[in-house]
Amino acid sequence: MNGLLIVNKPPGITSHDVVSRVRKLTGEPSIGHLGTLDPMATGVLPLLLGRFTRLAQFFKQDGKRYTGTIRFGFATDTYDADGECVGARVEPTASVEEIYHLAAKFRGAIDQIPPPFSAKKLHGVPAYKLARQGKPVELRTVSIEVRHFEILDYRAPDASFDIEVSSGGYIRSIAHDLGQQMGCGAHLARLCRERAGEFTLQQASTLEQIAEWAQAGSLVEHLPHPRSLLPQMPSVTVPMETAVHLRNGMACNLPDYSDAPLIKIFTSQRDLFAIGRRLAGTLMQPMVVLG
Repeated sequence: MNGLLIVNKPPGITSHDVVSRVRKLTGEPSIGHLGTLDPMATGVLPLLLGRFTRLAQFFKQDGKRYTGTIRFGFATDTYDADGECVGARVEPTASVEEIYHLAAKFRGAIDQIPPPFSAKKLHGVPAYKLARQGKPVELRTVSIEVRHFEILDYRAPDASFDIEVSSGGYIRSIAHDLGQQMGCGAHLARLCRERAGEFTLQQASTLEQIAEWAQAGSLVEHLPHPRSLLPQMPSVTVPMETAVHLRNGMACNLPDYSDAPLIKIFTSQRDLFAIGRRLAGTLMQPMVVLG
């Protein structure tokens, strides 16, 4: 099965667990995700199935929007509700105005230290493995962009928020750092990814829906049409004779009327065969061949 499947990930399981369940439901062994979600998080988890896993490099993964809840009063070792309490519990005393003022400091370009329980690597070892062993984890500061961060409501000890960050940003770290600024500690209590790149929660399907469609043999009908994917690339349809040349790595002149550097090459209405790179004019070189 080749295609894109946008899953609405439930809480309490890892992104790898989602991939494993979809493998069992579809019988497709080759599945990859476009950016993980923490076990406690819910929301948009795009999966590429079959030969479409080769297209991961072309999807824009920058710009992710979340809603959630920050709980003030104590920090945790994982920076979220799944972790153990770190330090003393403190009654938050900040006003709504103070919360808004502190949140404003996290907008724009900021430097952030990823959580010790994260997939960031130290000397080739994921940080979370070292943290679980009780070993010191000293991760480097990374620069991210917080494009939008709004506190929607604050009723102590919880503040609900809406945020958009660049790729590589950790909402857990923002919650933790905000608690340090307030002097009472904080952690991420709830998180939902509303958008990942071009994919939204409105497009996502639950695992229960996917199981129902798979059992009925209609899952393919619920996948986005291949021509709707990677909308920045125009589509062309070529005869099989041309497809054979492209499969062999040969550059071909294709009937394209745009100036886009990359194009989607189909052999029928639905069969995405390759991604081509423009050499000059209508002369295209295959970059990735799916057929």
